[in-house]
Amino acid sequence: MFNGFIGEYESTLDSKGRFLLPQAFKKQLPEDSGNLFIVCRGFEKCIILYPKQNWEPTVQRLATLNDYEQKHRDFRRVLLNGAVEVEMDGAGRLNLPNNLIAFAGLEKDIVLASALNKIEIWDSKTYQKFFEDYSPAAFSKLAEEVMGKNAGSIS
Repeated sequence: MFNGFIGEYESTLDSKGRFLLPQAFKKQLPEDSGNLFIVCRGFEKCIILYPKQNWEPTVQRLATLNDYEQKHRDFRRVLLNGAVEVEMDGAGRLNLPNNLIAFAGLEKDIVLASALNKIEIWDSKTYQKFFEDYSPAAFSKLAEEVMGKNAGSIS
């Protein structure tokens, strides 16, 4: 049973746009996931890496969006534009397309961070800055808003 990814790991992007998927993430892949992944734009300046089978529910949800609403078309367009299927090679490497590398501002050093059913790929400096800008007090307030008593069923 797949319970989601955990952890964050550093990797290196080579001159051809390839990186090695950390062994810890390989061990966490859903059973029967194979070597196919979908990569697309993230909501922040990152790339999202989905095991192919984890991408399917996203596609099903996108298919229910109303084509007559501009915001639905815009969201689908931005998320899907540049999305591509990639296959992990025998050495455990994945090759990212140049347009997504440019979108996320990836240079050599990258961070792969768990995001439940997917993995975010960040430029190392951008990722570090994101956390430097988040104070403990700001995180505490966010936790209260998102996970507090009135925010949902989890308390």
